[in-house]
Amino acid sequence: MGTLDQTALRRRLGGVATCAALLSLVATANAQHDAPSATLKLTGRSVAVGVGVSWGSGTLTYQGKDYKVGVKGFAVGGVGVTSADAFGKVYNLQKLSDFDGTYTLLSSGVTAGAGTGAMAMSNPNGVTIELVSKTQGVQLSLASGGVDLEIEK
Repeated sequence: MGTLDQTALRRRLGGVATCAALLSLVATANAQHDAPSATLKLTGRSVAVGVGVSWGSGTLTYQGKDYKVGVKGFAVGGVGVTSADAFGKVYNLQKLSDFDGTYTLLSSGVTAGAGTGAMAMSNPNGVTIELVSKTQGVQLSLASGGVDLEIEK
């Protein structure tokens, strides 16, 4: 096999392994929950030079209503413009006020070549969010202190 063929094969196998890891992460997290209480869509954009940057906004859909969400504390690395879109399921949300808080990482998946990753995070109120993200530029991760999510009033 030539060098080009080996490189292509490695990329394909890496992509398959990454997809399997992401599916495993989501399946493991889902096994711990019943139906989601809400859904969450996040978008963000940042210009960074190897530092964590606070950015983003989103929409929480809870009991048939949409709520704007402010996001602070996702970290990016590298140089240049980074954008991210993430979609997630929210679990254990008993009342809207339980959503606000600092979320810390429970687990995360590997970022694939196309910039797809998964993470699960929770806040002190027992609310858990499972996110699948698609990034342009670098991997989306939580800053060391977690990420603050708050419903905008």
